[in-house]
Amino acid sequence: MTSVRSAACVVAVIGMFGFACRNAQSTSRADARMAPASPAGPPGSVLRLPKKTASVRFAAIGDAGRGDEAQYEVSAQLQAFRKVFPYDFVLMLGDNVYDGGTAEDYRQKFELPYKPLLDDHLPFYATIGNHDDPSQPAYAPFHMNNQRYYTFKPPSLVSRIAGANVRFYMIDTERLDNPQLEWIDREMTASDADWKIPVFHRPIYTSGLYERPARTLRAALEPLFVKHNVTVAFSGHEHFYERIKPQQGITYFISGAAGSLRAASIRQTDLTAVGFDSDFHFMLVEIDGDELFFQAISRTGVSIDSGTIRKVRPRQSVGPSTKTSQPRP
Repeated sequence: MTSVRSAACVVAVIGMFGFACRNAQSTSRADARMAPASPAGPPGSVLRLPKKTASVRFAAIGDAGRGDEAQYEVSAQLQAFRKVFPYDFVLMLGDNVYDGGTAEDYRQKFELPYKPLLDDHLPFYATIGNHDDPSQPAYAPFHMNNQRYYTFKPPSLVSRIAGANVRFYMIDTERLDNPQLEWIDREMTASDADWKIPVFHRPIYTSGLYERPARTLRAALEPLFVKHNVTVAFSGHEHFYERIKPQQGITYFISGAAGSLRAASIRQTDLTAVGFDSDFHFMLVEIDGDELFFQAISRTGVSIDSGTIRKVRPRQSVGPSTKTSQPRP
């Protein structure tokens, strides 16, 4: 396995043959041929999120639906961390059920891998990806209500009581037409949510393979996100983890390796705040007031990246401030 070829990369062992890349002043190159790290220990010792009383809490998984061993291993970590961080729902960032739309496909690639979570009545909210069957919006457990794109507020009873004001916009980047763009603008205009969070499959910033299509999508979507004071957005498609440096005040997360992995595929760019392309992962997120806390965790239960993003009101030219903690082996 080769390393990310970056002239500004600091490397730390964080997972099975894992490494994270942070922009730094150093010009060193690092070799990613490392011994597999042991599991980090009990989830409670790895968790970096504050678990505030009235927060909105969720997990995010992208490109998960393979039905293979890696998906089950990530699911096992999702289950373990939910015992110490009781999140209320899961965002699915596309490619939810790879290359099939039969009842057996959904059973093998979604219902069985996440059965303990589904048995606990945990809701999953999906956005469609390029490997998903076009009829997927009709699959009831994905809460798409037969719509290619839709919006929802968190289902948490605690958040409703506390008045946490978060709304998600599940966007279809496979068919990003004018009616959908008008819908995004209209729905975001009508909402009084403090956090308006777009969720979509194909990233609009990336240091991976899909830079050119990302530019096309960015031209259509980014002006709407800026107009409506978006602070964070989530996507998948690239089979790695990348946190993009704030662009026009917006932090973009790519989380596309909950069941698919394209090792050593993060290119050297000026976009990357943190990148991880050596093992599978998922994300945990918590929102409380003007703060969003995030953590990316590997298949072996090791913290990849964590930090806090503070919402700035009104939008300032420098964008939101972002505090991050160093990844720990």
